[in-house]
Amino acid sequence: MRRSLVLITVTAAALAVAFPASAHVTVDAPGASAGAGDQIVNVRVPTESETLSTVGLKLQLPVDTPIASVLVQTTPGWTFTETTSKLAKPITTDDGTISEAVTEIDWKATGGGIAPNEFQDFTFLAGQLPDVDQVVFRAIQQYSDGSTVNWIETPAAGSNAEPEHPAPVLTLSAAAGAAAATTSSDDTAPIILSIVALVVAAAALGLAVVGRARRKAGQ
Repeated sequence: MRRSLVLITVTAAALAVAFPASAHVTVDAPGASAGAGDQIVNVRVPTESETLSTVGLKLQLPVDTPIASVLVQTTPGWTFTETTSKLAKPITTDDGTISEAVTEIDWKATGGGIAPNEFQDFTFLAGQLPDVDQVVFRAIQQYSDGSTVNWIETPAAGSNAEPEHPAPVLTLSAAAGAAAATTSSDDTAPIILSIVALVVAAAALGLAVVGRARRKAGQ
């Protein structure tokens, strides 16, 4: 029995080495909230292949919930181009009405790209994020042999299972105004309780003073 357990453990360890955990293209913007402006967005691209390098990435931005403006940070060893499209429905920002927005960023390696089992971060500044809970991107990763992996799938309706090639999703917190309103409401309760406590304490003190005065008068 003991030998069987050892064999199972060794086999499981070997399989873990032979088949590493799957990694995919992700987006992240720590602390970003819905509708906020000037938010740093990081795109992380891992190379899952054992033999090929990542030499290109196309990040498609949503057109139904567009980002008002985009400034791409230079990445050493890479060039980029932007595609701007006319919006079906213009959006209103602090700078006015926006009728066109960046809908794709295309990065290409000028050197070796992202080596096997390594990753690279790409960064851009979102001038104003849409006022939504989630922003869904589509990413197309290109390898050195010309093959591509399309990270564009979303979970089926009613399913929590992650698809094989999930689309990068940026989750946003509640808008700053809503958060402030909630905080203000939450802070009201302790203040009210403090006032009630002071009133009760004052009443108790008053009763004590009256009682003491009556006792002195009775003497």
